[in-house]
Amino acid sequence: MSGGGAPDFFYREAQRLGYVARSAFKVSLLQIQNQYKLIKPGCSVLDLGCAPGAWLQVACQSLGPLKNGGAVVGIDVKKVKVPSLHCDARVQTISADVMKLSKPQVMELSPKKKGFSVILSDMCPSVSGISTRDAALSFELGMQALDLAVGRAMNAPNDNFQNEGESCTCSPYDKGVLLSRGHLVIKLLESEDTKELSQICKPLFKKSTWLRPKATRSSSREIYLICQDLKSQ
Repeated sequence: MSGGGAPDFFYREAQRLGYVARSAFKVSLLQIQNQYKLIKPGCSVLDLGCAPGAWLQVACQSLGPLKNGGAVVGIDVKKVKVPSLHCDARVQTISADVMKLSKPQVMELSPKKKGFSVILSDMCPSVSGISTRDAALSFELGMQALDLAVGRAMNAPNDNFQNEGESCTCSPYDKGVLLSRGHLVIKLLESEDTKELSQICKPLFKKSTWLRPKATRSSSREIYLICQDLKSQ
């Protein structure tokens, strides 16, 4: 809601269309999806920090009819019931702390245990009101999402992940759970640290851009990093 407790346009639209939160509009999941077309029929989507479920709804809708296939997996520290409207049997939710999940555990949740086509991170820390602390916690969550997505590539983006003629002794899960040519969306509280995360992502993806969604309130520091087409690891 906007100032004074009066419902704003995006809140009213979310209510009218049956989304469980105005965040359905705040994200590219309407704006981002319309603009970047990240979620395609048949793809697999991982939604980190999925409560209250609006992103699950938009992600499932973006998969198209049930016959197209695909899957949406939501993870949140809170127990989240799959919304009855705009969701179908392709959507499931897991109650877990993303900061404590390993890549093998997350990989087990993906279709055929092969990984996800799209990873959406809408995780946000419990706001303390201390801007520097909140931004630091937000950055930590963003880094966890990136690590789950790309794994060891995050630590050696300029090494082409393996020197020519050199055998790889790493675990398969060190590569992360995002499929090659997959997409990653990370919500952050804007700060100096956000630039660092962007610099890490640039050599890993073919394209990375910042987006401040139209529905984000003017007082909010929320911003989204859109990373497209993960390069082959």
